[in-house]
Amino acid sequence: MKTNYIDMFYLYLKTNKKYSMNTINAYLRDIEEFTDFINKVINITDEDISLYLAHLYNDNKLSKSSISRKLSSLRTFYNFLVKEGIIEYNYFVNINNPKKGLVLPKFINEKDITDIFDVCMGDDPILERDRLIIEILYSTGIRVSELINIKLSDINFYNNEIKILGKGSKERIVIFNDTCKDALNKFIKEGRKKLYKKDSEYLFIGRNNGHISSKYVRDIINKIKVKAGIDGKISPHVFRHTFATDMLNNGADLVSVKDLLGHESLNTTSIYTHVTNEQIKKVYEMAHPRAKKE
Repeated sequence: MKTNYIDMFYLYLKTNKKYSMNTINAYLRDIEEFTDFINKVINITDEDISLYLAHLYNDNKLSKSSISRKLSSLRTFYNFLVKEGIIEYNYFVNINNPKKGLVLPKFINEKDITDIFDVCMGDDPILERDRLIIEILYSTGIRVSELINIKLSDINFYNNEIKILGKGSKERIVIFNDTCKDALNKFIKEGRKKLYKKDSEYLFIGRNNGHISSKYVRDIINKIKVKAGIDGKISPHVFRHTFATDMLNNGADLVSVKDLLGHESLNTTSIYTHVTNEQIKKVYEMAHPRAKKE
């Protein structure tokens, strides 16, 4: 009977939800692990769940994200059994996922930003391209996927704006500063013509006259980082974090930063207030006489 219930759930995920096999197999592994542990599928009790949670937390010492995933799988499975009329109540709806620790976004400090731009100075077309990539990422906060898809027709030099096609094919307008505008003009009029043999609708041209890849941008940034003598990993997304952090640190309101980043919810953007608050704490501890450590 146990196999029948799981087979029914398998067909539901495959046919109704149209999940990939990797996703389905992850669900089934979590369910098999739980049902093997308590040696049944239905008629489970709060005690069964408590014993299993103790097993996950204490015996397996799993991470919070792994436990959350397993609980999510079980919650979905027993919701399915309730809908099918096989059981009357899903006890997993009462079980909360473990709270995740707050992971603050990484950002680049002012000195490192200056060093990064310094190593991209020059009239060489490759340097002009690399500098422009950094200028756009840092001055607009766009994602690397949005950067590589910029077309020449998306750029409005009169208003210092770029039309961006973001997640879910949603369009938004981002603003660039005059420094970025100068880099754009220089690259389009000079470096771009020297660098690419054929023209294209894309600002940065890749293979077959299409756009460059995200990996190519990451490789460029890594080379710049090494050249600037900066330790640690710097990805395109770190420039997005830096943009948001610097905007808030310099007086921008959260709603404006949310719109510029293309976030659906303020909750997503609010993570950057934690970063700025951490900076404020550090300044306070360094500056206030009663807060200074001996």
